[in-house]
Amino acid sequence: MYDYWQKQTEKALFPEIEWSKPERKDQAGRILIIGGSQGNFRAVALAYETALRSGAGAVKVLVPDVLKKTIPPSITDVVFAPSNTSGGFSIDAKNDFLAAESWADSIVLIGDTNKNSETAILLEDFAKTSTKQILITRDAIDILMNSFGEILNQDNITIIASFAQTQKIFQTVFYPKILTSSMQLTNLIETLHKFTITYPVTLGLLHAENFIVASDGEVISTPLNSTAANGKISPLKIWSGEIPTKIAVYETWSPKQKAAAAATAIVMS
Repeated sequence: MYDYWQKQTEKALFPEIEWSKPERKDQAGRILIIGGSQGNFRAVALAYETALRSGAGAVKVLVPDVLKKTIPPSITDVVFAPSNTSGGFSIDAKNDFLAAESWADSIVLIGDTNKNSETAILLEDFAKTSTKQILITRDAIDILMNSFGEILNQDNITIIASFAQTQKIFQTVFYPKILTSSMQLTNLIETLHKFTITYPVTLGLLHAENFIVASDGEVISTPLNSTAANGKISPLKIWSGEIPTKIAVYETWSPKQKAAAAATAIVMS
């Protein structure tokens, strides 16, 4: 009945994704982590550590220069971009964004940015014009919400969102299906199938104790208590940015199989 829905329960459905992981570090992808603001860098630090631990070839972080005295020495590759009076990225950071983008294979907008309008304009313009693989998660979704009418039409975008954020995205683009927290898993699966046929993004979220990822109409669900998951998936690991960052690394290796890459990333140690 649902030939577009695969359930990852007993074991990883796509072992070939893990097998395709590059053995040479210089071929394992360059990940750029963008985020942070005055007093907020924890998610950036965790994403940096996660990307390296997951096997990325090189990882760089781009943060506002107000954090120069805050970033720990364990983060060795940092670009400090101009900050505004609110402690977020200044519009003058555009050239730093473009230079870092040219270095990267994939980009993670990890959040912890403040909601200053100047920062929002910079991130919106960057997300709408970059041709690199971009994963958007945590509060970076909120700051970009007004631009999803355009962002959703880009096939280089992956969004790892909360259910509430997904509801708001649907409302923002006037999608005809209303999402409710009480909806059956099968109804959500069908909705995500249709949504990702309409929009070429990859979308991941948690619902009914399942992590669900959809891309090009294909939907893969992984129960949190499944043998495949084996305790590796939790809401905390998703909302902290750990799982989204790991997904970004795996998608770098398999950009033409983004749903499969995401589903594999969440069940691998």
